[in-house]
Amino acid sequence: MPRGKLPRQVVVQEGEHETLQRWVRRPKTAQALAIRARIVLACSEGKGNAAVAEEVGVTVSTVSKWRGRFVGQGVDGLLDEPRPGAPRKISDSEVERVITLTLEATPTDATHWSTRSMASKSGMSQSAVSRIWRAFALQPHRTETFKLSKDPLFIEKVRDIVGLYMSPPERALVLCVDEKSEVQALERTTPLLPMRPGQIERHTHDYQRHGTTSLFAALDTATGKVIGACKQRHRSVEFIKFLDQIDAAVPHDLDIHIILDNYATHKTARVHRWLAKRPRYHLHFTPTSASWLNLVERWFAALTEKQLRRGVFRSTRELEEAIMHYLDTANDHPRPFIWTKTADQILDSIARFCKRISDSAH
Repeated sequence: MPRGKLPRQVVVQEGEHETLQRWVRRPKTAQALAIRARIVLACSEGKGNAAVAEEVGVTVSTVSKWRGRFVGQGVDGLLDEPRPGAPRKISDSEVERVITLTLEATPTDATHWSTRSMASKSGMSQSAVSRIWRAFALQPHRTETFKLSKDPLFIEKVRDIVGLYMSPPERALVLCVDEKSEVQALERTTPLLPMRPGQIERHTHDYQRHGTTSLFAALDTATGKVIGACKQRHRSVEFIKFLDQIDAAVPHDLDIHIILDNYATHKTARVHRWLAKRPRYHLHFTPTSASWLNLVERWFAALTEKQLRRGVFRSTRELEEAIMHYLDTANDHPRPFIWTKTADQILDSIARFCKRISDSAH
């Protein structure tokens, strides 16, 4: 015979069942409450504590606790009990007023609110205003820029390029090509102060310029490897030389699909003649003002963050050596960037964004 007490039977009434199902389905329900609802629903099917614990992914004691709480108090027993502490002094209406002021008004002497100005306006403390803003993810001091493409073929180009990322053609190579033009060789006017305990690295804000270079790069979307070259200028002559470098580096039995932007250098008669002699090459242009569609831009961002932003270069030669060193190191252990959003998801997101802009009063 089995030992131990039999678990208490859980009977869920119709109204309670609807409440529990709603807690489980609601995306904003606290995770703890959703788990408790799942435990009770599983218990109501006659399952034992061990079976429910395995199904939900909790301990047997947790199942026993919430089974007992529901049997004794119903759905109210699944809610957290009030915690000790001082009662809240700020009412819901006061919180609402701060939020409304933040979103719908501006101070008379500034373009946006600060915690100090909002505290003065609302009669609360700065810490209270800060807590309210954090709770509702409001950051009046921050702003970002955006730019929408006006390309008449925007939808077609998005579908074309995203299709190459997510479903590349067989026996073909997809390369993201672009130039990072006029990269400056900068040297600080005085040596930097290195990091030490309690002090971050510091350098002067002014610098000396020692010339520029332009980096041509082609990112293999499948492997993450990059073909690169530094050149003094970025005309069609240099672009064709870089295409020759690509042609020498890629397998000759594959079609080559190149994703690139609408820079005039990419569309000259010389480039057309070069492509006409090599029918296996296919160009795919990103929409205007949509460089984010080109994955090589992500590689450029990593190069800037890891090698260029804090680098000190006394000549363009030092700069180019640093760039090629980063390229060689990255190619030793390449990691491809994985594109995850479908074309429909991107277009839906942009449509929602455009609607927000149209509905905005600003």
